[in-house]
Amino acid sequence: MMNNRENSPLYSFHEMQAAALSPINFMANASKVFHSNPLSPLTYTGYGRRMAAASEVLERVTHRYGKPEFGLTHTKVAGKDVKITEEIVTALPFCNLLHFRKDINKQQPKLLIVAPMSGHHATLLRGTVEALLPDLDVYITDWLDARNVPIYHGDFTLESYIEYTVEFTRLLKGDVHLLAVCQPSVPVMIAASVMNERKDNPPKSMTLIGGPIDTRINPTKVNKLASEKPLQWFKNNVITRVPVNYPGFMRRVYPGFLQLSGFMQLNLDRHINAHKDLFKHLVEGDGESATAHRKFYDEYLSVCDLPAEFYLDCIDQVFQRHLLPKGEFVYEGKKVKPSAITKTALLTLEGELDDISGVGQTKAAQTLCSALPEEMRTHYMQKGVGHYGIFNGRKFREHVVPIIVDFIGRHD
Repeated sequence: MMNNRENSPLYSFHEMQAAALSPINFMANASKVFHSNPLSPLTYTGYGRRMAAASEVLERVTHRYGKPEFGLTHTKVAGKDVKITEEIVTALPFCNLLHFRKDINKQQPKLLIVAPMSGHHATLLRGTVEALLPDLDVYITDWLDARNVPIYHGDFTLESYIEYTVEFTRLLKGDVHLLAVCQPSVPVMIAASVMNERKDNPPKSMTLIGGPIDTRINPTKVNKLASEKPLQWFKNNVITRVPVNYPGFMRRVYPGFLQLSGFMQLNLDRHINAHKDLFKHLVEGDGESATAHRKFYDEYLSVCDLPAEFYLDCIDQVFQRHLLPKGEFVYEGKKVKPSAITKTALLTLEGELDDISGVGQTKAAQTLCSALPEEMRTHYMQKGVGHYGIFNGRKFREHVVPIIVDFIGRHD
């Protein structure tokens, strides 16, 4: 029997709201174009600048953001411009494995970035990919929006995520380093444990960034929200079904718009002030600040739906029962043993100000991988950054990237 939320028209109401806002979005865009047209005298007046700025803000808050492109066409290798070709190596029902192929003769270490399936597209890691491209041969898991996956492809669980990670690692013949950002730290560590125990092409190293390995340590507001209510509450209140106008019609999902609203509520004042600042930057002609705002929010407001089974598994097994750190996680009928990891070097990275994965939660992997010798393990905490700053931004590029590249180089 479907629960109340699955029977509710929640998703349909969301679609109706988007349709109702589309004329407002159209008029706001028309007003922006009119009041910023170089041929219009109003463009050069204070009134025109304010109207154009207000129109753009209104357009942006009523816009539906589709999946962004990576848009990475070139990088520099040893100081020389190199062309990037984005190609799909293999396509599975819920994920495409992307390769950012470089036209160079030099062989570089292979890096598979396992992106989070957490409501945002893999393009959220564009800055991560871009910063690592000069030194590494980069692949990434590009998870599909669950609302676009037909229901005949079946369920996608946390175990499915681990299976995909194992399959992609095998595809790259084990001659690869794994890097997990946030949520996938748990399935990546499980995949590495299984492949080490089976002696099945284990990855050479794994880098875990801001991941919830053990959320009992220094729990954050996000951790508490995931653990203070019973699993049934999540089933009844945040799981719904995809409406008829998408390929995934009737699939059970945790909608991306609910995830986004939750994230927005955590820092609502900051987001409101950011849009006030956008208005001010546009009026003052501060194009650089306005461009930075657009770039961030184009990505941040672009969300995708999660398969309900995967979302509920993460809530239950990672945030509520803590199965991995307690030694109770079962994969394919057998308990997972991180102590079996002997061939995969471990790098854990944390941000001092991380308010999503608290300090110490990722470092817990170091304790679990008890059989690794000291020379195969490294931990680093970046001062002065929060969750996003540990895998994106200036401090990531200047301080964290050299650590990752050096670590992979030593264990290649």
